Amino acid sequence: MTTPWTEDHMPDQTGRVAIVTGSNSGIGWEAARALANKGATVIMACRSIANANLAADRIKALKPSGKVVGMALDLGDLASVRAFAAAFRQDYHRLDLLINNGGVAKPPYGKTAQGFEQQFGINHLGHFALTGLLLERLDATPGARIVTVSSLSHRSGIVHFNDLNLERNYTPARAYAQSKLANLLFTYELQRRLVAAGRSTLAVAVHPGWTATNALRHSSMMRRLNPIFAQTSKMGVLPTLYAATASDVRGGDYFGPSSLELRGYPKKVESSARSHDEAVARRLWTISEELTQVKYALAPAPVFAEDLP
Repeated sequence: MTTPWTEDHMPDQTGRVAIVTGSNSGIGWEAARALANKGATVIMACRSIANANLAADRIKALKPSGKVVGMALDLGDLASVRAFAAAFRQDYHRLDLLINNGGVAKPPYGKTAQGFEQQFGINHLGHFALTGLLLERLDATPGARIVTVSSLSHRSGIVHFNDLNLERNYTPARAYAQSKLANLLFTYELQRRLVAAGRSTLAVAVHPGWTATNALRHSSMMRRLNPIFAQTSKMGVLPTLYAATASDVRGGDYFGPSSLELRGYPKKVESSARSHDEAVARRLWTISEELTQVKYALAPAPVFAEDLP
């Protein structure tokens, strides 16, 4: 990228169908707005239909060339995830973009409807299940992409396989870092399996840097520092929009802000070595299928002798 990439560089999205989870506020809302403004039909998937419709009405007031449709999706309840996916499959026969954006950040300890620690359950397992339930629609759509939003916090993350719910040693930051590392492990493993299966769908990851959003409402320190250091949601969404629409994106790419990965225009960035651990990714994948009861029609990518340590 020789010149800063902005929303204005997005190609026309007319005829494309996109789902944006957690799109009632923050970068999710900005992603839905930008895609609709370029002509896409955008499904605003939010925890309540009331929030989804209010958010959609705000975009409709801007008179976009595309459509916005509110739908209820509670990522903390796998029954809701299944219901959403079934309703979408009934009404739509294509899915060009699945933007796994919704989530929670560093709340007090809580559990999802199925009893998972809520950050792991919502940020990772909810999106893992949603993607698997919609994969057939994605694979049937030429040029489809899955964009999953991670965080710089993934760098301190460890997947605690012996205590995924962190019941023995919970801190909000530790659980958040685990969930954001899981987002990247999932993205890279999904891309490997898509390639091995000969599918054209791309799996890509992004992070928004330091962006002022409601996701960090549980952190009093972040609320105090946001006005000084954080960029706006309209800037923070650019890596997501780039990953979703730019022509030079490749499967397994990871994008973030250009200035110390905290703020600025989007660029390709590197994630931690831990996020590329294929053995951990395969183990997490297997456990995620067991916990969600969503089985992907994708075999593991083959492991060649030269790839072994």
